[in-house]
This record gives sequence, C-alpha cells and structure tokens, in this order.
Amino acid sequence: MGVSISPLQEENIPTCVTKIGRDYNCQIQTELESVLFVVLFRKLNNDITNMKYYKEDWFNKVDPHITSWMNRYGLLLLRISVGIVFVWFGVLKFFPGVSAAQDLAIRTIELLTFGLVPEALIINGLALWEVVIGIGLISGKFMRETLLLLFLQMIGTFTPIFLFPDEVFNHIPYAPTLEGQYIIKNIVIISAGIVLGGSLRSRAVKTI
Repeated sequence: MGVSISPLQEENIPTCVTKIGRDYNCQIQTELESVLFVVLFRKLNNDITNMKYYKEDWFNKVDPHITSWMNRYGLLLLRISVGIVFVWFGVLKFFPGVSAAQDLAIRTIELLTFGLVPEALIINGLALWEVVIGIGLISGKFMRETLLLLFLQMIGTFTPIFLFPDEVFNHIPYAPTLEGQYIIKNIVIISAGIVLGGSLRSRAVKTI
C-alpha cells in the first residue's frame, strides 16, 4: 500500500526525503561527506603530529649547539662585561660631577676615615681602584687579587645604605632613590664575582 503525496506537500518536503525509496543519492552523499570529513580530520591530525615531531627534532638539533656555545663562552663574556663596567664607571670618577655616585661615595669615605683623607684623594683613589679591577677582569690576569679588590669595593658600596638611608631610599626599605638603585644593582656584580671565583680552580686544572 503506497502513500500518496500531493504536489503542494512535495514542494514543502526536503529533496532528500522525497527521493527516499526512489534512489540512494541522499544516503550516498551523506556517507561521502562523512568519509571525507574523517579523511580530512585524520590528515589534519597527522599534519599536526608531524609538525610537533618536526619542531621537537629541530629543537633537539639546535639546542645542544646553543647551550654548548653558552657553556664555552659564558664565563668569558661575564668576566669581560663586568670588567668593562668597572673600567667605564671608574674612568667617569676621574672627571668631577660626571659620576652619579660621586658625591655619596666621597661623603661615605670621609665619614669612615673621620675626614682625614682629602676629597681629591678619595675620588681619584676610588676611580683608580675600579679601573684596576676592570683591567684585571678584562685581561683575566691575577684573578684572585682582582676578585679580592672587587669584594672589598662591594662592601664599601653598600655602606651608604646604613650611613645615609634617607638618601638611598625614598621610602625605606622598598623604594630606592637613583643612588639607591645604583647601589642595589651591585648584588648582580657580587654574584658574578662568586661565579668567576668558583671557576678559578677548574680553569687552573684545564691549563695544566
């Protein structure tokens, strides 16, 4: 027993439905779309996986070269860069009014020496001290003596925090002034000195 559909009803029914029972175009089209979707999904997934493996493979090839270069030249660059800073800042102290830390350094040393050392001797002596440290670091010669001078100088640079706290901080103890920032950054130099000092014995072994 068949089901009759009027022309008006047939116009309102989707094409796919009207064809059921007469052909399988709609079903085949749906299956093809499903298969195509699966194929495209698998291809996309494979592309993503291959890209991930490619990136990991590229990283594993490049990373050893970069870290090896850092291991080989890191200490050398650290020593020379810190040496340049000392020479640069030291030379500035030979010229009155050029160094930002000059006045604070002079007043600190005057207070520690009870005013017995002339101002000119203080600033020129400090400038020479820093230049000697810088030359020692850049050249790599007499490193133990150079690092001793460095650590002694670092002790002196932190003294103003205790002698002139109002000039080192806008708000004690968390908001340093420009001079305070100049002092606090020396923590990095101290750490660099420790790293360089720790490498001296292994460096001596390599040269034997």
